[in-house]
Amino acid sequence: MLTALYVPANRPDRFAKAVAAGPDLVVFDLEDAVPVADKADARGWAVAWVAANARGPVEIRVNALDSPWIEDDLAAIRAVPQVRLRVPKVERAADVHAVLDKVPSARITALIESPLGLERAFEIATADSRVVAVALGEADLSSALGVDGPEGLTWARGRLVSASRAAGLGAPMMSVYANVHDLDGLRRTCEEGRTLGFVGRTAIHPRQLPTIVEAFTPTPAQITAAQELLAAVEKADIANGGVIVLPDGRMADPAMIGRARELTTLMREIESHRG
Repeated sequence: MLTALYVPANRPDRFAKAVAAGPDLVVFDLEDAVPVADKADARGWAVAWVAANARGPVEIRVNALDSPWIEDDLAAIRAVPQVRLRVPKVERAADVHAVLDKVPSARITALIESPLGLERAFEIATADSRVVAVALGEADLSSALGVDGPEGLTWARGRLVSASRAAGLGAPMMSVYANVHDLDGLRRTCEEGRTLGFVGRTAIHPRQLPTIVEAFTPTPAQITAAQELLAAVEKADIANGGVIVLPDGRMADPAMIGRARELTTLMREIESHRG
C-alpha cells in the first residue's frame, strides 16, 4: 500500500471522486477537516457511504478520544462490519482498547501525535492484533516538540519506523505534505522518508498521488540487483546459511534476502495496481 487519500467527511460530493482517483486507501476524515457545526452531518454521510458503497480499502478517521464527538462516532461506526478506523492522538495501549471495546470488529491505524505517544509507539503498535498500522500526526507532534521543519522530526520518524517493524506491522506510511502545489517538495520529502524506511504516504489532494507513487517505486537498478541476489542465493542454496560473492563483487548472505524480497514484492504490487 503506497497511497492513502484524505477526503473531508462533510463533502459527500467528493467521496466517489476520491475513490476514483485511485489511492490504495481512502480516509474519510471526521476530525480536523470538519468544522464543529458539521460534525453530526459529516458522521452520518461518511458512515452511510462507507456502508453502502465502499468496494476497496477505506478508513474513517474519528475524532479524538477526549473530544465531545467520539462516543457518537463510535456508536455510528459500530454498524459497519470490518471497518478500518484511524484514531488520532493515541498515547497508550489503553486508548486502542477503549476504541475496540466499542467497535470490536474494527481494524485500527493509530496516529501518534505527541511526545508521550511517540515514547510508547511500540506499546501502541502491539496493543492488539487489530492494530494494523501506526502513523505520525506530524503537525501536532512538531508543535509539541517545538521543532520547525522536517529536520526536527528525523528522530521521531525513525522511531516510528522501528516500532512498526518491531511490532511486525511492516513499513509505515509517511504523514501528509501540506502544500498541495509544491510537488517538488513532496517528491523530495518522500525520498527523505524512503531513506528512513517509510513506504508510501498519505495525501490530501489527488494531484499528489502520482508523485508519491513515483518517489516510492524502486528503481530499475534496485529491482535488477534484488532479482540477481535472490537468484544467486537460490542457486547456491544458502537461504539457511552461508555466503556467496555475486559477479558484481557484492557479498550476499541470508541477512540480505529479506530486503531483496521486499523490493520485488513491492514492485509486483505496484505493477498490479497499474494494470
